[in-house]
Formats: sequence, structure tokens, C-alpha cells
Amino acid sequence: MPATPAWPPRSAPRLHVEADLGESITVPVDGNAAHYLISVMRVKDGDAVLLFNGRDGEWAARAADIRKRDLVLECMEQTKALEAVPNFWLCAAPIKKARIDMVAEKACELGVAKLQPVLTSRAVVDKLNLERLRTHMVEAAEQCGRTAVPDIGEMAKLDALLRDWPAERHLFFADELGGAPMRDAFAAHTGPAALLIGPEGGFTDQEREAIRAHSSAVAISLGPRILRAETAAIAATACWMASNGDWAE
Repeated sequence: MPATPAWPPRSAPRLHVEADLGESITVPVDGNAAHYLISVMRVKDGDAVLLFNGRDGEWAARAADIRKRDLVLECMEQTKALEAVPNFWLCAAPIKKARIDMVAEKACELGVAKLQPVLTSRAVVDKLNLERLRTHMVEAAEQCGRTAVPDIGEMAKLDALLRDWPAERHLFFADELGGAPMRDAFAAHTGPAALLIGPEGGFTDQEREAIRAHSSAVAISLGPRILRAETAAIAATACWMASNGDWAE
């Protein structure tokens, strides 16, 4: 006798929804999400779709009542509990559209708990479309298997960020003029943390002095080369995850 196929299959599409999830709960889906499932993924009656909302973990749902522009998904069983997200924030100065979009996407994939935009003197961008950035993070979460989408903060000026900084959270400052070796700094400062990355033009001398003077700041070196802002954000986040985050488990 042929083996019974595993359910839900590993190839089942994943979808972020706002609705509550739980056994036997039905979730109506329309709009772009329905188009994706029906026209792109070719979901049929009885097929599995994996759902998550950032609160209730991941649930395998069965597709039903499929029409041209909408369908219903019935939750059948929980496949993942809500993940324990590493207590790590990425504080990044706004950069050009395609690059900040990539930072948001990769921050989600790497396991960041919060993306905090920080306005600095040399930033070439002073406004961000936070809804667009959240959309990129939702899509990244759907792809990478996260059960929680990172928070995203309103843009904060650097002086306000430093003034209101929580005392218990280390602020690793990627200083292009030098700092402690990253591996040593991460090993010596465990617990809640954040990484501060500047814009394409770097920090001004006054900003650098203000950051270094802050009691929670830990200046770190990202090596002998000057990295683009998006490269620095992604690379240093990955290193923290490998040292102190869920990559180290």
C-alpha cells in the first residue's frame, strides 16, 4: 500500500493574517492574499495553507469554498508554537528605498525583534514608508517560517533615541573609526541588545561623541573595510545572532 502523504505537506504556502487562529476557526481570505493562493499557488479545495498572525503560532488550515476572488481557510491543527524571538533591535538610519527595503527583509529573516529607524544628520532620506517596510517583513516572515513579524518603530531623531534609551539594553554602536572587536564585545555584553547603524555618509563627530558618551553604548568595529550601511546592518546582526541569539542555540 502506498504511504499516506504527510499533512500538511512541507510545500504548503504560508500566509500572514490578522485574524485569531485556533482549532476549527475559519478565516475568510480575499484581495491580494486570495489572488496569491488561488491564481499563483493554485490552491484547491482540501489543500493545506499554513497561517500565522504573530500571536497564536502557526496553524495548518484546510482550503474550502474557493471562488474566483475569495476562499475560506479552516484551522485544523497547530504546527508551531509562537516563537521566542531574540531580544535584539536593529536601529538603522534611513537609506535609499531599495536598500532599506532589503534591510527590513533581512532583519526579519535573521530574527530581529524590532526595526527602529533613526534620523541622523547625514541621512539622505528623512521619511520612510513604514507600511511598505512592514509589508516586506511580512513577506519575509511568510517565506522564512517565522511565526512573529518584527515590530517597527516610528522614526526617531538620534538625540531622542539616546535620551529615552532603556538602561538595561546594550547599544552596540558600529563605529567606522574603530571600537572593540565585535566578537569580544558580544561575549562581554549579553542580554537585551540593539545595534546602531548610521547612514551612507556616516555619523558626524558630534553624533559619534554623543553616542560614545551614553552609558549603554558599546562601540564595536566591523573590520578593516568600510561597509555600506545595509551590509553593516545585515552582517553585524548575523554575527550577534550567531554569538548571543537563536543561532547560538
